[in-house]
Amino acid sequence: MPAAVDNVVLVTIDSLRQDALGGEDSVSPVLDDLAAEGVTFENAMAQGNWTPFSFPSVHGSRPVFDEGPDIGVASTPTLAERLSEAGLGTGGFNAANGFLTDHWGYDRGFDAFEPFVDGSGFLARHPTIQGWVQLGTSPFRRAAGVLGGGDDDRPVADASRMGELEDHATEFLETTDDGFFLWVHYMDTHTPYVPAPRHLREVSDTNFGLLRMLGSHFRTGMGWDVDERTLGTLRTLYDGTVRQVDESVGRLLDTLEREGVADETAVVVAGDHGEEFLDHGHLSHYPKLYRELIDVPLLVTLPDGESGSVTQPVGLDVIPPTVCDLLGVESADAWAGHSVAPALEGEELDDRGPVVSVAVRGDSVTTQPIPRHRDDGELLVSARDARWTYIEHTESGHRELYDRHSDPEERRDLCADATDGEAPPPVLDRLSGAVADHVDRLDSAPEDGQRGDSGDESEEITARLKALGYK
Repeated sequence: MPAAVDNVVLVTIDSLRQDALGGEDSVSPVLDDLAAEGVTFENAMAQGNWTPFSFPSVHGSRPVFDEGPDIGVASTPTLAERLSEAGLGTGGFNAANGFLTDHWGYDRGFDAFEPFVDGSGFLARHPTIQGWVQLGTSPFRRAAGVLGGGDDDRPVADASRMGELEDHATEFLETTDDGFFLWVHYMDTHTPYVPAPRHLREVSDTNFGLLRMLGSHFRTGMGWDVDERTLGTLRTLYDGTVRQVDESVGRLLDTLEREGVADETAVVVAGDHGEEFLDHGHLSHYPKLYRELIDVPLLVTLPDGESGSVTQPVGLDVIPPTVCDLLGVESADAWAGHSVAPALEGEELDDRGPVVSVAVRGDSVTTQPIPRHRDDGELLVSARDARWTYIEHTESGHRELYDRHSDPEERRDLCADATDGEAPPPVLDRLSGAVADHVDRLDSAPEDGQRGDSGDESEEITARLKALGYK
């Protein structure tokens, strides 16, 4: 198809639930406006429960473990490589997620790339401590802001690296003359949730005390039981980080306007996976495949383009071919996803079959190794269509089936609840068949796939991953 735009900005937001945006008391006015101006994919699904299992689809349009048992983007062209070969300027800035570095192949194709994980000091490697410093200094920063006439836009201790991310992205936009592809990945909505005080005030009428905020993080960090009050505090802190990201995206959009390229630029926004708040008994994003972790926002906004919504289920592997279509660049033959660009012009999407997602679970849900390898535990695979969710534990054979029309929170397992009726056998057969096909595909990958030859990760990456809770 001919190019629809000259530039694309891809915004990915870590741990962003589908229901975190919009609604009556929305905390995301900027992203809501983008959604209203563009096309929202109401049934967009992550293809993994956490970053290393989701992002191979986002950048390489191929599932994790597709080339071997290790995580990392596939050796076939990444989106940035495809666009760079076509002559576009490419910039990628990841706010210190250790799974999105050059070690795992995510720098490939980017002219400018910064993961913010090397040589950044003790606090940068320990975001929980950094977050506590930010909370502890908040009264002093507020006083300094009042005395200095500031508005507390940027916290002194930038726990999420949002300020540096935004600065690098802004510089890229200001110095790139021709067509470009810019990717930015925010970490604010990843644990620990540490919004600047101003953003916390914007999303809550409750005057949070410092001890309450610190206590909530401490209780969860220690693995203690979480009561309703603590859960409410965590969810409010999370909403504050969503607001923080929303304002940052707004500033990037202002930069597009200021540089005179807004009318030539498409904006794509996606969560890489969701986040759990005791929906199925835990917090964060442990290895499970229920909708609070799999349902994510996905929206595409074109200058003067169509607005609307699409209900057809899609995986995040549609992003690379869609971006290529928008820029008039041919997709890679090896990519598994198919462009949804026709839907941006009001066309119906054909039935693409169920969306498959994976997780790897060790001996327990909450005690996990850093998930570098498929053999770190049992492979869990889900298949979803517009109505049904099927989950299979591939070693134990445990199976679950949920009807999201009558059971939107996925509480009633129809495989276990035979006395009250089961789903029609064709549903179970079709979705379990999709899971079997996916497992066969992964089983056919070579044991010594290309990611296994990359050597040991750096101390900086290891420290960052452990600090993020992957241990």
